[in-house]
Amino acid sequence: MALKILSADITRLEVDAIVNAANTQLAAGGGVCGAIFRAAGYRELQAVCDKLAPIQTGEAVITPGFNLPAKFIIHTAGPIWHGGHSGEENLLRNCYTNSLQLAAENNLSSVAFPLISSGIYGYPKFDALKVAVQAIKNFLKQKDLEVVLTVLDKSLLDSAAAFV
Repeated sequence: MALKILSADITRLEVDAIVNAANTQLAAGGGVCGAIFRAAGYRELQAVCDKLAPIQTGEAVITPGFNLPAKFIIHTAGPIWHGGHSGEENLLRNCYTNSLQLAAENNLSSVAFPLISSGIYGYPKFDALKVAVQAIKNFLKQKDLEVVLTVLDKSLLDSAAAFV
């Protein structure tokens, strides 16, 4: 299958799973994480997340999608940007790879990602996009999945064309 990059609300996508850019405690947060919790149903999602927390940066876990169009939510804890000299790129790559591996292990055929760590965690958006596309493309060489990468910054859509 293929990688598509869209400017879209991830909580409205009809895919098997969406990925939550989570924190290590799997607690409802701001940005895309907060939007996913609100759309899925805060109480139900937080109760399940509390049983799975904590996770390490780069790890991924799966929960039901509850009130979302997606059947599942894959939660991955992205790295906080510290200037790029603290292993952030490898940790970010692990977020994508581990999430995709979890999707494959659960026999899912489609998954949608936000641009992990590019919001309040401060990862530079262009660099985050480059890591995301490389990690997803490398995984798709081995497994057949439909992957959507959602970006809210429309200027990144032009940059994305160079990577796909």
